[in-house]
Amino acid sequence: MKPEDCMKRAIELAENGVGFVNPNPLVGAVIVRDGEIIGEGWHQKYGEAHAEVNALNTCTGSPVGAELFVTLEPCCHQGHQPPCTEAIIKAGISKVWIGSMDPNPLVAGKGAAMLEAAGIEVVRDFMKEECMKLNRIFFHYISTKTPYVILKIAMTADGKTATRAGLSRWITGVEARRHVHETRKRCAGIMVGIGTVLADDPMLTCRIENPSNPVRIVCDSNLQIPLDCKLVTTAKEIPTYVACCGADTRKTELLEKRGVHVLEVVSADGRVNLRSLMRKLGSLGIDSVLLEGGAALHEAALRSGIVQQMQVYIAPKVFGGVSAKSAVGGLGVYEVEEAYRLAPPTVSRFGDDILLDFEVLHDDHQGRMA
Repeated sequence: MKPEDCMKRAIELAENGVGFVNPNPLVGAVIVRDGEIIGEGWHQKYGEAHAEVNALNTCTGSPVGAELFVTLEPCCHQGHQPPCTEAIIKAGISKVWIGSMDPNPLVAGKGAAMLEAAGIEVVRDFMKEECMKLNRIFFHYISTKTPYVILKIAMTADGKTATRAGLSRWITGVEARRHVHETRKRCAGIMVGIGTVLADDPMLTCRIENPSNPVRIVCDSNLQIPLDCKLVTTAKEIPTYVACCGADTRKTELLEKRGVHVLEVVSADGRVNLRSLMRKLGSLGIDSVLLEGGAALHEAALRSGIVQQMQVYIAPKVFGGVSAKSAVGGLGVYEVEEAYRLAPPTVSRFGDDILLDFEVLHDDHQGRMA
């Protein structure tokens, strides 16, 4: 097998951990001897064995003198699991191909150096771009301690997210909606505003095979969330957070009895300060958030600079109407130069719909979070 094929296989294996390893990275590993794969594995669940160890445990032959392909630099510190570098050295691996280096200060080149000190040949940054893309959530979280935020929008060709009657089910087709649920599985949290809760009474669950439900987060500045809504009545089954400003003690008690976690956050113009909320969520180990709010929350998120990625699904439909809802509310920018800037998109097709996947560009002088 070519080295490129081995690393591609490691990346494929790593994807099996989506939804189950947060806030750890997705990691896949392949062990090759005489051009044949003799072992492979991935990090399957947070707190459990890492990819390298799982690969060694599946070996069909001796790993002595074999080569290891791994998507992320092996760890060299004691966490929930012992250092992977020790297992690699003990197994007699002769060469390690590393897809991307680990920015975690506990690793950050030390793992590769430890392998080299043991006489193992190390190839760094092999297929780096592909491996970095695999773990962009982890790289953001480990360096900022705040969640990687994806803002999701489903709209018509004329930019409407609902009819003038407020109806939005369904703008996009089955294939696009399934892809949204795949993103829900990938993210540790899903966040909406109180307006969405009051209007739609959503469950915010992941409805695909082998699901992993994200924690549910509601921005509710004045703690208006109904005690009988679906999010509250199922809070003991799926972790649910409500962020507010100046908590109502009695309402807080009633919510917490039902299993809801109430987060009191400082305000920004009378509303939840989203930057402060992201720091609080990050401290709870929530490494990523899918934002499926309404127009007001979308605008606040862009203005506060917490968004790293935008997924815009466009359906071949036109609603029209001055009063029909748009994707981003608020006053909007005044000058063209003030626009929120996006990198050129990746374009995908889901049935009749298209997805424009943008990276959000941040400018320090505009006061947005880098």
